[in-house]
Amino acid sequence: MFLYHYFDNTIGSFVSLSDLPVEEAKLVLDKIKKNKPHSQSSKRHDNYVEYRRNCENIIRTEFIKQGGTVNRLTPHYMVVEHSPWLSTWFENSAYIKIPAMEFDLKTVSFTYGDSMPTFSPIVNDGKEYRRKVYTYDEILLIIKKYGLPQDWNDDGKHGPERYIEAHIWSDETIDRYRTGR
Repeated sequence: MFLYHYFDNTIGSFVSLSDLPVEEAKLVLDKIKKNKPHSQSSKRHDNYVEYRRNCENIIRTEFIKQGGTVNRLTPHYMVVEHSPWLSTWFENSAYIKIPAMEFDLKTVSFTYGDSMPTFSPIVNDGKEYRRKVYTYDEILLIIKKYGLPQDWNDDGKHGPERYIEAHIWSDETIDRYRTGR
């Protein structure tokens, strides 16, 4: 299995709003909306930063309950295998592909689909993978059962899940792949 990180090549990889204080993150998001109006990030709502922080708190808490190791307050985001849709998110799109086995898998959690709709109170379709955080071994079982969302729902017509999100709770492997810093 490979984990992919998509990013704007003019900014660099593994740069996250979540690493900034809330007000600074909002200013950066406003700047993106103004300067990169065709990027996916420019379409985020005004309370996105707060929603993202809440979601990260849920993921972190649930992962720790499962025995996961958390070495960062917020995760680095990746996805399982290539996502054609994510590859269109940035005006100067690039990606990094890392074998999952390069990570200490005790520091990687997963959601089947993007974590925001996974934990959204608005999405109430009863699917077993809603509101759940998975370990590596658990996500393999879910993939075996349902496949990769990008294979059956890349266009989003069958629900919000378009990829499997991976949350990297350590800088160890990530630091070897950072660009643009």
